[in-house]
Amino acid sequence: MVRTMKRQQYVVAASGQWTDEEEGRRRLPSGEVHAWQPGRNETVCGLSLSRSRLIRFPHVTWPDIFPESGGAADRVQRVCRRCASVAGHRGGDARPRWTRTNPRP
Repeated sequence: MVRTMKRQQYVVAASGQWTDEEEGRRRLPSGEVHAWQPGRNETVCGLSLSRSRLIRFPHVTWPDIFPESGGAADRVQRVCRRCASVAGHRGGDARPRWTRTNPRP
């Protein structure tokens, strides 16, 4: 039996929001952002969405909140370190930053 691993798709939950008038009044995250899986009531790092008063953004994917993506990162002030370590800096398909090229015998 062959098992295929399903890649996790993370979206964003944030402490604030703003509306981008240039993109047709689209809601975007601001402040502190966390990775979140739709259907769950907590972030990847374990914060409760309701108790932490985090706003859900199911239309904004996790890789879009980083400045180098050119996506929804205009007013993001802080990315949760714990969420970034689980979800990866580039998303669920990120590879490790290092590889062993010359292993010891």
